[in-house]
Amino acid sequence: MKHLRLSLLAILLIAVLPTMAQSRQVMLETTAGNILLTLYDDTPKHRDNFLKLVNEEFYDSLLFHRVIKNFMIQGGDPDSKKAEPGATLGEGSTDYTVEAEFFDSEDHLLHPHQRGALAMAREGDSVNPERRSSGCQFYIVWGRTYATQQLYQIGDKVEAQTEHRVTMTPELLDLYRKVGGVPHLDGQYTVFGEVTEGLDVVDRIQQVQTDDYDRPIDDVRILRAREVRK
Repeated sequence: MKHLRLSLLAILLIAVLPTMAQSRQVMLETTAGNILLTLYDDTPKHRDNFLKLVNEEFYDSLLFHRVIKNFMIQGGDPDSKKAEPGATLGEGSTDYTVEAEFFDSEDHLLHPHQRGALAMAREGDSVNPERRSSGCQFYIVWGRTYATQQLYQIGDKVEAQTEHRVTMTPELLDLYRKVGGVPHLDGQYTVFGEVTEGLDVVDRIQQVQTDDYDRPIDDVRILRAREVRK
């Protein structure tokens, strides 16, 4: 009986471990504090690209170069590493883009832009009709909460912009009323992870004073980005 119990335990561990191993996390050590990011497995192109850059130490010493209160904080511009005070940033990138990952196989929205969502920036629709993501620039959502009528109005616009693939479901209404975020970006920018620790750090960063180009007056820097191994 003892051996049988051990065998059953081994089977259970084998069944559980692959699922646990799929969760990939990245720690951003910043001048404002640490932010722990969990990456989604159903956006593998973005997950793998982000991890590749993290493990190449690409993000180390880069700035959060674009910060908009009650909206988001953005980083990942390679030109920001040695940028002079007051320099305009945001044009730096890799020599490639990443295919959009908005919807599942049944054309349902994979992930909304709720507070704490991790997403990739991109160029506008006029030059980027496929809405492909930047190879390196990312943002973390802060946003705000909305009244129901506001969400219905936003929902109508998003539905038109996504060819009716994103609708303001009861679940999304509840999310943006209670948790907050930026619903007008749903289905147009790829969300590929979320903040699981350090949302208070994101809050501090999104409140810093910025210049006319949304760059923080006092630099907020990613000291180090590293994959957290379980």
